[in-house]
Amino acid sequence: MTVFRVIGVAWWLQLKMRSRSAFDGLLGILYPLFFSTVVFMMFTHGGAQGPALLSAAVGASVMGVWSSTSTTASAALQQERRQGTLELLVAAPTPLPVVILPVTLSMATIGAYSLVVTLLWGRFVFGVDLAVQRPVQFVVAAVVTVVSIGVLGFLLAVSSVRYRTAWALGTALEMPVWLICGFLVPLDLLPAWTRPISWLLAPTWGIDAIRAAAEGRDTLPSLAACLGLAVAYGVIGSLLAVRLVDAARRHATLALT
Repeated sequence: MTVFRVIGVAWWLQLKMRSRSAFDGLLGILYPLFFSTVVFMMFTHGGAQGPALLSAAVGASVMGVWSSTSTTASAALQQERRQGTLELLVAAPTPLPVVILPVTLSMATIGAYSLVVTLLWGRFVFGVDLAVQRPVQFVVAAVVTVVSIGVLGFLLAVSSVRYRTAWALGTALEMPVWLICGFLVPLDLLPAWTRPISWLLAPTWGIDAIRAAAEGRDTLPSLAACLGLAVAYGVIGSLLAVRLVDAARRHATLALT
């Protein structure tokens, strides 16, 4: 029952926190399909088919995961800031990471929805052949990727508590992340200086693992890298949250409103 409540809260936040009306919230749910439709149209009209089209479908699906998961928790905290209740949340007896992390992970259910719906949209509307060579590994890689993006969202959310611009920065970096992580464009085609950056982003390894499973390649190295980075994000976010709360109590203010 608790799991369903958490999922319910996540969808309520998606519908309400990201918008001021239920209609706009519904558009937030449909938002991943906008970009994926553009991707499918570009690739199909460009003559892509078979593995190339499946790779594009995977990239478009992870784009939807990032859009609906990475900054949603930060948006919820921004709502708390506007209402003047963020200080109370930070000063609560419950450790701040314990407050924020479940919210970001619950948003992963929306990310999973985005991934599944995008793939089905490509299959039934654009005729993408979803011939996955290793279905079990494909599902595992997708779950790890969604969770890693959720944990990265946790790090952004913690940063946005102290630094107002962190949330806006996460939103502004959305499309550059799509590019640098290789969602649609092979990393080999990007400038060499972007590769070290891409290696530090878990979605780079996550999407590689998903594509490897679809093509029948070994997923373990990429999965390990994705999972390791997710753990690192969680540790850094937790340490940052503890330090933030300690500083607030030491100075008796956080000046968040």
